[in-house]
Amino acid sequence: MAERRSGPEAEDVADVVGVGFGPANLALAVAIHEHNARHPDAVAVRAAFVERQSQFGWHPGMLLEGATMQVSFLKDLVTMRDPGSRFTFLRYLHEHGRLPDFINQKSFFPTRIEFHDYLRWCAAAVDDMVTYGETAVAIRPAASGTGPVDHLDVVMSCADGGQRVLRARNVVVSTGLRPRLPSGVTAGARVWHNRDLLFRVRDLDVRRHRRFTVVGAGQSAAETAEYLHRTFPDAEVCAVFTRYGYSPADDSPFANRIFDPAAVDDFYTAPEDVKQALLGYHGNTNYSVVDSDLIEQLYRIVYQEKVAGVQRLRILNTTALESADESDAGVRCVLRSLTTGERYPLDSDAVVLATGYHPGDPRELLGALADECTTDTLGRLRIGRDHRVLTSRWIRAGLYLQGAGTEHSHGLTASLLSTLAVRSGEICDSLVQRRAEPQPSTAGMATAVQPG
Repeated sequence: MAERRSGPEAEDVADVVGVGFGPANLALAVAIHEHNARHPDAVAVRAAFVERQSQFGWHPGMLLEGATMQVSFLKDLVTMRDPGSRFTFLRYLHEHGRLPDFINQKSFFPTRIEFHDYLRWCAAAVDDMVTYGETAVAIRPAASGTGPVDHLDVVMSCADGGQRVLRARNVVVSTGLRPRLPSGVTAGARVWHNRDLLFRVRDLDVRRHRRFTVVGAGQSAAETAEYLHRTFPDAEVCAVFTRYGYSPADDSPFANRIFDPAAVDDFYTAPEDVKQALLGYHGNTNYSVVDSDLIEQLYRIVYQEKVAGVQRLRILNTTALESADESDAGVRCVLRSLTTGERYPLDSDAVVLATGYHPGDPRELLGALADECTTDTLGRLRIGRDHRVLTSRWIRAGLYLQGAGTEHSHGLTASLLSTLAVRSGEICDSLVQRRAEPQPSTAGMATAVQPG
């Protein structure tokens, strides 16, 4: 089917196209929506977002009953940028008639299910900006012949098998994180990443499944172990991890300041050795750590089962998963004790890999355009404080990154919710400012990059 080009309106050039529509680009859509509402007499920022999912969803496979957020509801999509916004979590509660009930809980942490519903409520309000069910497959210069590149084309694969192209002055890439699997282990019908937990559990027989193996030591691993133990009352759940025990998340007040908007400024301007030190010092605020309440709950389960003489939750610590071979009968894992070196098999009905995520490389979408992006001495993209990728002078169109791939420049909050509100405002401001600036002269410069 022939490729067709379109924009917010036929043949128009958008000010910005957003690739991906998770919380990060949703926050940007809200910021643009509010900017346009505040400036009705100005030329509106024209935005279009594309999302491969058929509807808005944020880790829907891990919306476990009772699981709570690890960040305050005040770190929603807007409050830290504009507490008076109509898109606050409190406004959502008020419109749904639950504000007094939420206050009476005396908690800063809503359930993940409720916060997801808040995000969907926000997404519905900016639905005119987003197209679901389309996957971005390439970002390429829109220039023809020689000359600077003022526009970028975003090529989408559509459900009908054809392709559609959106042309924009700026592109914001926010494609999230990719599941990380242990070396040598592949996903299958009985081996899956925890992000698919609820989807896979629907197909399981509560009476037939007798043993689950959960690999990982972080929050998702602990939640998965607790959920399976609760949902399958006759099954054994084996929690496998290389640590001696689950480690608590450091959510103390001073450590949490690493997630403040001001900390992004401090991190961005810090020398590289200081950046690495800060990431090391405060990694336990986010990576491979578990809420203390959940740790205590799991410990109580283990202890009470020891008292009862029926051990259903087994903690296999200082243990590594070496392989997981799937068959019609189940999964045979080979585990290795880190303390003794002993290898032994463990047969399970299913294996859940709660082994985290890794950032995708946005350069995979860029083709020839990637050669125009500048990198540091470690080969990482150089990113401006306004989240724009630094490029050669020939690329005058803006290429922005949100989330994955920016931790080295902007710190621990890069892929978290903590600074979404402020970051979206910064990107929106940058888009507006760049639109008003005169373009620099390119006289005497080399031949422009050709479309890929």
